[in-house]
Amino acid sequence: MSKVITPTLLAAAIAATLPTVAAAQETGEGKRKTAILEEVTVTAQRRAEGLQDVPISVEALSGESFESIFTAGDDILALAARVPNLYAESSNGRAAPRFYIRGLGNSDFDLAASQPVSIIFDDVVQENVVLKSFPIFDVEQVEVVRGPQGTLFGRNTTAGVIKFDSRKPTMENEGYVKVAAGELGTANIEGAFGGALIDDKLAGRLSVLRQSRGDWIDNSYTGEGDVMGGFTEVAARGQLLWTPTEDFSALLNVHQRDLDGTASVFRANIYEQGEKGELNESFDRDVVYYDSGDNNPQKYESAGSSLKLEWDLGDMLLTSISAYEGADGSSKGDIDGGVAGDGPGFIPFDAVTEDKADVSQLTQEVRLASNTNDPLQWQLGGFYYDADLDVTSIDGFFGATTVSHGNTSWALFGQTSYDFTDVLTGTVGLRYTYDEKSLVVGEQNVDGFAVVIGAAGIQDYDPIKIDDNQLSWETSINYALNDQSSLYVRLSEGFRAQSIQARDVAFEGSPSVADSETITSFEVGYKADLLEDTLRLNTAVFYYQIDDIQLTAVGGGGNFNRLLNADKGVGKGFEVDLEWVATENLLLTAGVGFADTEIQDADLTTAPCGSGQCTVTNPLTADGLAMIDGNPFQSAPESVFNFTLRYGVPVGNDGEMFFYTDWAYQGETHLALYTAEEYTIDNQFEGGLRAGYTSFSGDYEVALFGRNITNEENIKGQIDFNNLTGFVNDPRVLGVEFRKNF
Repeated sequence: MSKVITPTLLAAAIAATLPTVAAAQETGEGKRKTAILEEVTVTAQRRAEGLQDVPISVEALSGESFESIFTAGDDILALAARVPNLYAESSNGRAAPRFYIRGLGNSDFDLAASQPVSIIFDDVVQENVVLKSFPIFDVEQVEVVRGPQGTLFGRNTTAGVIKFDSRKPTMENEGYVKVAAGELGTANIEGAFGGALIDDKLAGRLSVLRQSRGDWIDNSYTGEGDVMGGFTEVAARGQLLWTPTEDFSALLNVHQRDLDGTASVFRANIYEQGEKGELNESFDRDVVYYDSGDNNPQKYESAGSSLKLEWDLGDMLLTSISAYEGADGSSKGDIDGGVAGDGPGFIPFDAVTEDKADVSQLTQEVRLASNTNDPLQWQLGGFYYDADLDVTSIDGFFGATTVSHGNTSWALFGQTSYDFTDVLTGTVGLRYTYDEKSLVVGEQNVDGFAVVIGAAGIQDYDPIKIDDNQLSWETSINYALNDQSSLYVRLSEGFRAQSIQARDVAFEGSPSVADSETITSFEVGYKADLLEDTLRLNTAVFYYQIDDIQLTAVGGGGNFNRLLNADKGVGKGFEVDLEWVATENLLLTAGVGFADTEIQDADLTTAPCGSGQCTVTNPLTADGLAMIDGNPFQSAPESVFNFTLRYGVPVGNDGEMFFYTDWAYQGETHLALYTAEEYTIDNQFEGGLRAGYTSFSGDYEVALFGRNITNEENIKGQIDFNNLTGFVNDPRVLGVEFRKNF
């Protein structure tokens, strides 16, 4: 086995993924003998299985390695690059994240955009981007399931699934409180308490979160100091678990969120013209030069509930999950990032926009699954989804325009696996999905100056209704090489349903429609627990092809946002996850992800930057359009590396001093659909640390922490229609944290 491990270790030494908790193996006398890795259970196939037994590329995050990422009040975007081939970004602040797995995502900033990565909170899919941004707290485990998951998880999972599971109520009274304070006025309070309300019958758990940061960005145009950049995020979750009999349970989950903060902060002309993804000398992260946008306010509220019912029918398990989610709010921004005619740099005209969203979705899922230890395991189910979204776009020139999106979908699915022998298991799954979308244009150009001067008028748009149905499938073989390792092969097909984009209606344009895309994916994986369960090595190699891949062309002189289909998109690469308990006191993890993506359409073009200031490297047509055949997918990092190290030193018989550090690296990433020097970033990284003391007898921990400890200034995105506008990451935050379990 050493010949297999050694080259992988050498390759992964510069990378990392997040660790599971190391456990101590005890001797017969109860003395510590050695430290080993814990067995990890996942539900990537909608049933509890060992991580090493699932024929899918899955990474599970929990405990210190997961919670440390959010110590300074970061939102869900902090997961970017913390798992091989996982990335996340947003041009909408904390309210609308966008996710990418294996290079596949959707960079569309519109609130109606669909995504090929599904986010699932407590068994409920969160389809709209606003719903995907619910705060992360009191989480038991997160699973990143890479590759198409169309059989069990639905129509928009061509890239993969990120699955969050909250800590559930138990009959034992327990809980915790965690407080943190740091630079920039950062203050976080998180806690939970639960236990039996009626012995052996009813248990409850209440979880709360309050994150805040003070404003830290000055507006030099108005002369105001510390006017934006801050936020206050308040969220709560209440759960009741009712178990009146041994064969029935009901879990009620009610949750709410209130966000009052700052939308993304756009900065005019921060790119060094003609250079590859470099910030120029005039860039100052602590200062903007705004004449409009009201300091980019953002406010959102959301609430939801779900009811999960389970019946143990003996050899079968029946599960029903009913859920409702809703959210509404707004974001406003100075989109040009400066002052027209006054800089910084060349800004031809002012641009300020505000988006308001009102989101609601209803879902119902029913599953019937085998509940035996037989070689044959199976599950059947049905799923219903109904959602409405009203989006109002307010432009300083065109006024306010409202569009209403509707989406109804239903599906029937089934999956079965069979143990042919003790070492060979096969899996087959099918899902039939029907999906219908609609668009109705409501009020237009309300209070718009463009109408007054005759530059715009009220347009007549017919309602749009489109539908599609698709059959998704998967098949896999898992072969146990020995008691410690296995090899799997997986072939799957999924689809992302058709999309409607109506943002251009606010600017006198017409809606655009993209047909469904279909992905066929092939992957081979190797999983092993080695060196007496002190080394876990999981690897996968993949190739996929997407027919009629949906793309979003954003920009040009009018900052249009239009959907289009390319003939094909292909991706190939690999991921490596490594965890190693080097000694009883030292835990190391390493991970690397590589995704080489390519658009294949010889005739496909898009408008390059409207300002004309960017250095386009694609061939141009006679009309000045960029030919994008052969380009990588937009906002898709070619490589991701991460690394963590934890070292603990026992203090007496009931304490430990510890040091923990984590690092994430992002390789070459093209921020636009076309390729341009300025909008190509590379070699960006961030690091974090925690150092402190844990008392086992007192069940508390105190630690110093730091996020972005080297204070890196990393580019996160661009807006190309007006000037070389960009937005960046947050600065370093150092602080102290205290946690008490009870």
